[in-house]
Amino acid sequence: MPTPFESAQLNLQLFDLRREPLLRAARSWFVLEFNPESFSELTALASGEHNAAFRMVISYWDMASSLVTTGAIDADAFCAAHGEIFATLGKIQPFLAELRTSSGEPEFCKHIESVVMSTSGAEATLKRRREALRAAAKARAAEQTLERPAPAD
Repeated sequence: MPTPFESAQLNLQLFDLRREPLLRAARSWFVLEFNPESFSELTALASGEHNAAFRMVISYWDMASSLVTTGAIDADAFCAAHGEIFATLGKIQPFLAELRTSSGEPEFCKHIESVVMSTSGAEATLKRRREALRAAAKARAAEQTLERPAPAD
């Protein structure tokens, strides 16, 4: 079991990795723009130009979570420091079974799922985050529509 200091050190290192520009851009896309409402929409959004961003975010959070599942970081300390993981799983959780089947990877995101689902009230938190992020995306889209100038006659 890691000491509180060791968990803190690893959490700070994980936070520092999140500041890397490519990962930061990928996380921004994932949190702000990736809001699938169906499995087919997920596969369309996660392929093509955003495939690398999707893979980067998912693999980062699964790797970070593996530090919890293997005992390198205390789970409570990790969850307290990295709330974004709930938003990440919240966006893919409704489609996780289909993702695992279609990819042929039955353990896809198993560390993320294990860490998040072991927290108290996980399902309610995931639902709340998913709904809040979708509502924010719809509000941004509506705002952008209002900001566009009307076409000239």
